[in-house]
Amino acid sequence: MNVLRDISCEHIMDSLADGVFTVDSDWNITFFNRAASAITKVPRGEALGRKCWEVFRSSICDGSCALKAALAAGESRGNRSLFFVRPDGVKVPISISAAPLRDRRGRVVGGVETFRDLSALRLMQKKLEGLYGMEDIVSRSPAFQRALAILPQVAASGSTVLITGESGTGKELVARAIHNMSPRSGRPFVAVNCGALPEHLLESELFGHKAGAFTDAKRDKPGRFQIADGGTLFLDEIGDMPLALQVKILRALQERIVEPLGAVEGMPVNVRVIAATNRDLEDMVARQSFRSDLYYRLNVVRLALPPLRDRPEDIPLLARHFIDRQNALTGKDLQGLAPEVLARLMRHPFPGNVRELENIIEYAFILCPGGLILPEHLPESLAQGLAAEADAAGSSPPPAAPRTMEDIKRRAAAEALERNGGRVMAACRELGVAKDTLRRLLGKDALGR
Repeated sequence: MNVLRDISCEHIMDSLADGVFTVDSDWNITFFNRAASAITKVPRGEALGRKCWEVFRSSICDGSCALKAALAAGESRGNRSLFFVRPDGVKVPISISAAPLRDRRGRVVGGVETFRDLSALRLMQKKLEGLYGMEDIVSRSPAFQRALAILPQVAASGSTVLITGESGTGKELVARAIHNMSPRSGRPFVAVNCGALPEHLLESELFGHKAGAFTDAKRDKPGRFQIADGGTLFLDEIGDMPLALQVKILRALQERIVEPLGAVEGMPVNVRVIAATNRDLEDMVARQSFRSDLYYRLNVVRLALPPLRDRPEDIPLLARHFIDRQNALTGKDLQGLAPEVLARLMRHPFPGNVRELENIIEYAFILCPGGLILPEHLPESLAQGLAAEADAAGSSPPPAAPRTMEDIKRRAAAEALERNGGRVMAACRELGVAKDTLRRLLGKDALGR
C-alpha cells in the first residue's frame, strides 16, 4: 500500500492502453494521458487548455455529446461507438465512456472520458465482410474529391457506372463504396476480373451452366449474375472482355435476362452493374475492338480516377493511412516516414499507383523494427534511387534520422514548405497540420503574419 501511495494518478493513467482525458466546467481539457495523445496524434501540450471539441472533432460534438449527457444526468454513460477526425484528416473509430468528475464534497467540477481505438477491429471486420465506404477512400486531391462529391447520389441512383483509371488507383474500392452506400447494400457484391479468365471459362463464370452443357459439367452451376441477384456485379477490366461475350453482357443489361450455357430459356436477374477499366474504351470503339452499344450502355455515370502521380498531395496522407493500418495489423508502433523517405516517395512516379505505395509500406514494415521508416527499409529499387540522387548531387546520403522528434518535425515542415514553393496552406494540407502548428515548428517569424 505504501508503494501505491508513492505512485501518482498521472503515472497510473499513463500506463493505460485506453485514452483518458478530463475537462473542467468550461470544457477545457485539464488532463490528457499518453494513450490519448497516441490515438489522436495530438501532443499532450497542444491538447491541454483547449476545448475538447477542438481536439477531437467527433461525430457527436454537434449536439449529442456523451460527456455532456453524463454531466446532465449526473452518472456514467458508456459504450458508445463513433469516430473522430485526427489533425491529418484520418477518421478514427472509437468506443467511449463518460462520467462526471466530482470533488471531495461530491460537487461536479468537470468530466472524464475514456476511449478505445477500434481501428484494428474495424479493419478485420472490413476484410471479412468487404464493407468499405467513403471514409476508406483517402484523398485531398481536388480531382478525386470531385468524384467523391457525387458518390452518394450515384449510389442512390441505381444507374450503371463506369469507373476508369490506371491499375492500382482504387477502382474496386470505389465500386464497393458505391454498393455499400446504395439500397442494395444488404445484398451481395460480386466481383469478376474479365481479363483473368479465358473466354470459355469467363462465359460459364458470368452466366453459369446447366448439367451436361459441356464435358465435366455434372451439375447446374449458377453464374455471377445469378449470385449477385438483388445486389451489385462488379466487372473489372471490362476492356479485356472478348467481343462475343460483350453481346451477352449487353443483353443482360438491356433485358435483365441471362442465359446459362446449355439452357433452353433465359433467367431474369435484378443486378446493378459497375464496370471498370484501365483502357481507353472510346479508342477501342473507334478501332471496333469494343462494341459501341455496350460502351454507351455502361457509360451512364462515369467516374475517372486520377493516377497517383497527378495527385502528389495524397502521398503523405496515404502513407500515413497505410502505416496506421499496418500498425493495427502487426501490433507494431512505427511513427512514420523519415523526411528523406517522404521526399523520395514524393519524387517517385508510382506506375503502380496507390497499390504500389501500399506494397512499399508493407515491405518497410517487414524490415523496420520501430521508430521511423528509413531509406534502408525501402524496396531495393527505391533505396538505390535515393543513393543515386545523393551521388548525383555530389554528396553522401543524408543521415539516417535527425536526433530528436522535434528535429524530425521541423525538417519535415521545412521540406514540405520548399516542395510547395513557399505556399503555406499547401504545405499545411500536405502535412495535415494547422498554420499555427507549422509556424511553431519553423519558428514564430518563419511564415510572417
